[in-house]
Amino acid sequence: MNTRQRFAIAAGFVLVAALVGILAAPSLPDRLVTHWNAAGVPNDTMSKPVALAFAPVLAALLLALFAAIPRIDPRRENIQSFRPYYDWLVVIITGFIALVHVGVIAFNLGYEFDFTLLILAAVAFLFYYIGILLTHAERNWFVGVRTPWTLSSDVVWTRTHVLAGRLFKLTAVISLVGLLFGEYAIYFLLVPALVTSAITVVYSYYLYEQVERGTDPSTDSL
Repeated sequence: MNTRQRFAIAAGFVLVAALVGILAAPSLPDRLVTHWNAAGVPNDTMSKPVALAFAPVLAALLLALFAAIPRIDPRRENIQSFRPYYDWLVVIITGFIALVHVGVIAFNLGYEFDFTLLILAAVAFLFYYIGILLTHAERNWFVGVRTPWTLSSDVVWTRTHVLAGRLFKLTAVISLVGLLFGEYAIYFLLVPALVTSAITVVYSYYLYEQVERGTDPSTDSL
């Protein structure tokens, strides 16, 4: 499967999201529930036209942006080196948006389910795939852990992304376990995600300082 085919799948998700909204529109109320609290209780609404257009338009815009990035990145050749993983990220993100959109429509059609748990499970899957992607990403300006230190050194980029990939996968697993804890499930996602972000930033700085000072023995073999 090539890039064009993978992007066709992503475009298919955008189209499905739009078509589901069009077909369901006559049966939906004038205002749709579009937000839930941590306990899965609806707490905000949006007008039907805006709610039905928002996700397909967002997905289409992101798809266009992702298509442009490999052309405009100054290190575009590095993106090409992990292009299949990049393309599947695009597919998963558009699929995620389509899932959320269909979930909103289903809920407003009267189907009863815990929307918050659905989103958390989907985000856990997204995070796990990001963990896979990060271990393959080469240095570029748009995808990955982009700190001043990772962008300044291939060594720092590679080792930071190895760590980040493992932490994102761990966050995904913890998030899935959190689904068993009801209204507290969201904290099993947010806390590990925040800790992961903090650790990767601090580690990239620490590693860069070691490499610059020549005090990191592991760089001798890189």
